[in-house]
Amino acid sequence: MPPTEHRFAAVDLGASSGRVMVGQVTPDTLTLHEAHRFPNEPVRLSGTLHWNILSLHQGVLNGLKAAAAAAATPLTSIGIDTWAVDYGLLDATGALLANPVHYRDTRTTGAADKVAAALPPRALYAATGLQHLPFNTIYQLVAAQGTPALAAAHRLLLIPDLISYWLTGEAGTELTNASTTQLIDPRTRTWSAHVADALGIDLSLFPPLRRPGDPAGTLRPDVLAETGLPHPTPVTAVGSHDTASAVVGVPATSPRFAYIATGTWSLAGLELDAPVLTEASRRANFTNELGVDGTVRYLRNIMGLWMLQECLRTWENTGSEHHLPTLLAAAAEALPLRSVVDAGDPAFIAPGDMPDRIAAACHRTGQPAPRNPAETTRCVLDSLALAHRRAIEDAVRLSGRTVDTVHIVGGGAHNALLCRLTADACGLPVVAGPAEAAALGNILVQARTAGMVGGGLSDLRALLHSTQPLRQYEPTGDHSAWDRAASRLEGARVTETEAAEEERCG
Repeated sequence: MPPTEHRFAAVDLGASSGRVMVGQVTPDTLTLHEAHRFPNEPVRLSGTLHWNILSLHQGVLNGLKAAAAAAATPLTSIGIDTWAVDYGLLDATGALLANPVHYRDTRTTGAADKVAAALPPRALYAATGLQHLPFNTIYQLVAAQGTPALAAAHRLLLIPDLISYWLTGEAGTELTNASTTQLIDPRTRTWSAHVADALGIDLSLFPPLRRPGDPAGTLRPDVLAETGLPHPTPVTAVGSHDTASAVVGVPATSPRFAYIATGTWSLAGLELDAPVLTEASRRANFTNELGVDGTVRYLRNIMGLWMLQECLRTWENTGSEHHLPTLLAAAAEALPLRSVVDAGDPAFIAPGDMPDRIAAACHRTGQPAPRNPAETTRCVLDSLALAHRRAIEDAVRLSGRTVDTVHIVGGGAHNALLCRLTADACGLPVVAGPAEAAALGNILVQARTAGMVGGGLSDLRALLHSTQPLRQYEPTGDHSAWDRAASRLEGARVTETEAAEEERCG
């Protein structure tokens, strides 16, 4: 008699699109199909950039309705993962006070200085292990202090917890995403009252912590009516930060792996058993985010394919639309490493004319600016590959771990040129895939909770490795060219840092 097959829905919201994916799982099989995909288009209102959270919620409902209609077998459970750091504020009745503010909004300008005055960067890192990013939740909350919305707030829900609350009526704070707030102690895996008190942040706004695998409620009657799902349909807490789920979805066959979760961002690093809280780690701007099964995601945020997405949007808006496959083919023929930029530079965070910002960065560092879209694309991909290399080398050095394979998961796994360049830059084989690692990791945690698959992360990854299409890229070419490009970029980075220090000191 064949094993029973169960269906699980992964609500996976990214910074540019959302999707509801359905996984069919037995102890030996894992298949995935897309029930519904919808855009995630932020809205600027009165100068503030917001997420259109109500539109996203409707997309989730439409996706669950499509999942219900696609098969007679009911869903065993639903899991939710999204991007990190952002949140919604609810009043005492549970009503949303305002659309959540987008992390790329400029409201946090100056917040880092206020935080540093109350809690110096070295002490903050020792307490939370998080890299400095100007949009981390603590900076958003400090920037929001004194606003009517925060003053009226009874509850603060991070984005995946907000979607879960609207589906079930039960509030919680999932741990992997909570760790991106910069309010969690990665050693105790609980809130840091010391940090919250120093910054005047009220931890009682957050509902109790949940861990991946915990129950998160069942669908409300109105949700059941709209989606056609039967009662009871449970929601299961997963790694609700999409990178936490994506790392579960890395099909590694050995612990000696590095991962790069690619998409709007590139998150490059290692999976560790304990955080690295050294001063050297802080200076290298590495983060210790919490993962599934007590792990630590030791990684660095890199600007990612956002740079190319913004280039494409700029060219389209100026009437020079480019077909991505054709552009990538032309970029593959362009002169390699002609110019590279720092893919971690905050200058690339905001929306806007990305090709001009890339050209300006090249001029600042004494390099020729790209002359056409193909050269700009090659500059972006060379720069990302170089940033991937630097992040992995730094993670290995700072953690003492050994790496023999790099796994690229997420949307960038489809970009053969980026994968090949990363293999060449790192001098290590790159295994590309699965592209839907976050949805697969989400589904695997649900399936394990339901008893469909067993064991630890290595067992979940073994199932991925045996069922998902993967492609391997071996390093080729002149590795010394990457060494020279890295030295050139590092020299420019040091010069800019010294200039900024001189300006601060007068």
